[in-house]
Amino acid sequence: MTHTHPRLIKLAALPVGAPDTDHPKPDRLVQGNPLRETWNLVQDHLPAGEVFCGVWRCQPGRWRIAMGPTERELFTVLSGVCRVHDATGGFEQTGPGEGLYIPPGFAGEFEVLEPLTKTYMICE
Repeated sequence: MTHTHPRLIKLAALPVGAPDTDHPKPDRLVQGNPLRETWNLVQDHLPAGEVFCGVWRCQPGRWRIAMGPTERELFTVLSGVCRVHDATGGFEQTGPGEGLYIPPGFAGEFEVLEPLTKTYMICE
């Protein structure tokens, strides 16, 4: 019988390899048209969904976001500054060494104030 051992995966501010790149969808843009780079290092199927984990980098801009009913994200800022605005006009500003949890069903806007690098974990 062969046993596989779980392996550790290290996330770095400067990941190796080419990222996936995109821009916010035009119908979600509020300000700018930032280039977004994603190094998705983990995609794992769970009994009730999936988990994604990696490094994300983005230039300044602002766009609307909407989490699905079972989707949630936890991210930690490595460099730069961002704000996540809620639908009632409030926001949380997050900088280096700080993290933010975005709950299922959240709707609002994501704003990058300074070029941002973060690690993330999204569960659906």
